[in-house]
Amino acid sequence: MSQPLLYSIIESPTHPDFAPLYQRLGLEVLSFKSMRKAISQLKGRAPDIVVCEFFYGYGNNYAGVNISNLDVFLFSLQKYAPQAQVIVMVEPAERHYVDKLNEILPLHEVLKHPVDKPRMEALVRSLI
Repeated sequence: MSQPLLYSIIESPTHPDFAPLYQRLGLEVLSFKSMRKAISQLKGRAPDIVVCEFFYGYGNNYAGVNISNLDVFLFSLQKYAPQAQVIVMVEPAERHYVDKLNEILPLHEVLKHPVDKPRMEALVRSLI
């Protein structure tokens, strides 16, 4: 049996780097600094788990039709890895916007910042 693959998409300094934790749990980890790079990998390496951060699209930052930085990625995930479990981290003030993403692809869990290691470990363990 191959190792489960986790995409860790780290787009901001507020996103904790849990790569050592994921590796200790026996996951293969691919880290990305942008959604664009993560999307480009989906065809060849579909993840089992995705950990990413939500940023609401105030104004036209995301072409005016998208909710956030995650929309395009989730549509791509829906096509290439619909079974992937998505964990989203979000600032408390933006939490109420996240649920709209469930219309694209159901999110497994939404965690408000700050996210600590024990919470992430318990959550990831429940998925493997």
